Amino acid sequence: MASSSSLPLHLCHGNKLTTFFNRSHAILHSIAIAFLIHYRVSLFFQDHKTRTTPIVPLVFVFASELLLSFIWFLGRAYIWSPVYRTVFPERLPNDEELPAIDVFICTTDPNKEPTIGVMNTLLSAMALDYPPDKLRVYLSDDGGYAITLHAMREARRFARFWLPFCRRFDIETRCPEVYFSRTEDYRPNSKNSDFIDEMQKTKEQYELFKERVRRGGEECKFKDKGVHSASNHPSCIEVIQEYSKEGLVEDQIIEMPLLVYVSREKITCHFHHFKAGAVNALLRVSAVLSNSPYILMLDCDMYCNDPTSARQAMCLHFDPQMSPSLAFVQFPQAFHDISQNDIYDSEVRSAYTIAWPGLDGLKGPVLSGTNFYIKREALCCHSIKKDIELRELKDSFGPSNEFIESLRRDYKKPNVNDDGEVSNMLLEEAKVLTSCSYEDHTKWGKEAIAEDYLTGFVMQCKGWTSAYVAPSSTTRPQFLGTSTTNLNDLLTQGIRWGSGLVDVAISRHSPLLYGPPRTSFLHSMGYAELSLFPLLYCIPLWCFATIPSLCLLNGIPLYPEVSDPYFSVFLFIFLSALSKHLHEVLITGRPIRKWINEQRIWMIKSVTCHTYGSLDAILKKFRLREASFLTTNKVADDEQIKLYREGKFDFRASAIFVEPLVTVMLVNLASVAGGVFRMMFMGGDWKKMLGQVLLSVYIIVMNYVVIEGMVMRKDKGRIPLHVSVGEDNTKDMEHEFCERVQSRERSSDTTPPTTVAVATASSFIRLAKAINVRFGPKMPLKTMAITTIVANFRSTIFIYQERTAS
Repeated sequence: MASSSSLPLHLCHGNKLTTFFNRSHAILHSIAIAFLIHYRVSLFFQDHKTRTTPIVPLVFVFASELLLSFIWFLGRAYIWSPVYRTVFPERLPNDEELPAIDVFICTTDPNKEPTIGVMNTLLSAMALDYPPDKLRVYLSDDGGYAITLHAMREARRFARFWLPFCRRFDIETRCPEVYFSRTEDYRPNSKNSDFIDEMQKTKEQYELFKERVRRGGEECKFKDKGVHSASNHPSCIEVIQEYSKEGLVEDQIIEMPLLVYVSREKITCHFHHFKAGAVNALLRVSAVLSNSPYILMLDCDMYCNDPTSARQAMCLHFDPQMSPSLAFVQFPQAFHDISQNDIYDSEVRSAYTIAWPGLDGLKGPVLSGTNFYIKREALCCHSIKKDIELRELKDSFGPSNEFIESLRRDYKKPNVNDDGEVSNMLLEEAKVLTSCSYEDHTKWGKEAIAEDYLTGFVMQCKGWTSAYVAPSSTTRPQFLGTSTTNLNDLLTQGIRWGSGLVDVAISRHSPLLYGPPRTSFLHSMGYAELSLFPLLYCIPLWCFATIPSLCLLNGIPLYPEVSDPYFSVFLFIFLSALSKHLHEVLITGRPIRKWINEQRIWMIKSVTCHTYGSLDAILKKFRLREASFLTTNKVADDEQIKLYREGKFDFRASAIFVEPLVTVMLVNLASVAGGVFRMMFMGGDWKKMLGQVLLSVYIIVMNYVVIEGMVMRKDKGRIPLHVSVGEDNTKDMEHEFCERVQSRERSSDTTPPTTVAVATASSFIRLAKAINVRFGPKMPLKTMAITTIVANFRSTIFIYQERTAS
């Protein structure tokens, strides 16, 4: 029988049948797209006298079809050769041979990221099934709040009860809030009297811990009121030291992971690079305090659900064939508050079940911002060679000699004693490393660390690889977090993600331009699809949501007659795309309603957050607005959660999200009614217009929840009446616009670009009002639809520009 040391630490396998099916479908779909393009191009060479379709809508629709075909083509990289991995952590060497790990947790605002939730994430990381002397946990508090530091001290105090309890009874759920809120079914040895006594004692300590944090939070708010500023505060580094051991017997005095609080210096006039800047600061501070060769990155709400995740990651990092080039091991994001229906697709199923395994079969998945174990060497770009001059190093990494020394392979790690004490000299050096001026005239924030997607892409272009490990159907998710459970937070988060991805797509690191010389073309295609999908979905979907509908009102055919063989080409492409998506949903174990929800939220995001995110990135590219970071709200609202659990959309969202949805639905409802009326009573041709009728009906059926929110619902989550029927407050909006224009002109010698946008928006609103006054109730149906678009969509765009600029 083979020894465990000779057995592989992990296995990599694929599904040949699924791969064959995916490739066959891609080929057939590509042939159909080629026929579609041939048909559209042939229309341009027809005699304009015989062509029934005007050139302008034809060009827009054809361009939209090309964009959707292009983004579909890029997405074939995911299904070309996906792989799946199985790890065997029990085959790892002894604990003495395991490397040290630094854990990075980032938070910024306790009002949006509840302190107790952040501390639960921290405690779950401290309780990982890993040698405690090889774990160092760093918390970055980018807002510099006193409550966060106070809570960390209390968390260290409670950890003296929690960690021994978890290890003694082999507790799997090591997030205390989750553990104590579950039933007896989740508790081992529930009939053991020692276990019951210990659990009750630990639970009492946890309640005391929460109460101390709550009281401390109230005191800190009172002290900081009018004094503290999240955007203007000095740096603070503190190694959380031992609290009183009163009440603990000797057997419970265990070695604890090093726990460090980090709040970098912030000055209002200095650009801080948001989360990426906070990670940079953690990287420098940890280098001089612990300098562990591996780093675990966690969002503040993403707790460690499987305590063996570190050992699972080491199964790949210890692989002699993979290890030299392996930069990071990515785990999926899973969420504990996902409802059975998941109306908002908060699970992000397509990314973690299709895209990431597909990229893993090429050169590795995307760095996803959280839940990954990464080599410090890969994150710092490279280890220093002996022949590099000190001046060159300081130009890249800053003036700290201690930090530059930490990058050397032969660097002697800092001496941290058993009680977690660190010398004052190292703490002073750490404060220097977190100062605002440290990054000036260096490559930090330029060519060094950028958080998330771009970091992983640049690493892989430099020769590094990555791996993806997802839990099987019988194992626990390695990490669990909090998802967005209301429409406003979902779309606000989507703006941030969309803007960041399009930022990369239109930069010098654009995957299709920067990638092919450095990595495989298929791998570049996968990255390109991710960076371009907000932009390349929002434009075509806006066109398909409006142009075919308006042409239907006017009796202008955009698709072949039903009897034309090319009609079957369009129908095949439409049904092929839908059926392929349905197949992907079903093979991942989700129900059909999941497919409907994903189709709906794809349309909603495309005409809202993807549009605004793309616009935001383009404006930043042309320096028409400054970069911003919208923190995702993680505070639970009982009423919002209730609606989410019931499968009802919460339309209590910003007008910039709701108005485009109402606009699209009104236009398509009017188009179907007007188009059917024209064909039935005005001699319209069904054969020519059937394609457009079916498209509008499909949009209406898939987004029936918007109609439900406009007409049928009476709860607080419905769409307000003034939005639904067009009874808007245009007078107040116009007055507000005029005041903003005048105030800007008074406060500035030059006219800002947003002033022009506001004035234009005001003009469009007045134009829409004038049209309504002119035609009144006798206004033609097609004019009404155009007016709706002008009044709602154009004003929404300009309102968004004005609000974000101010």
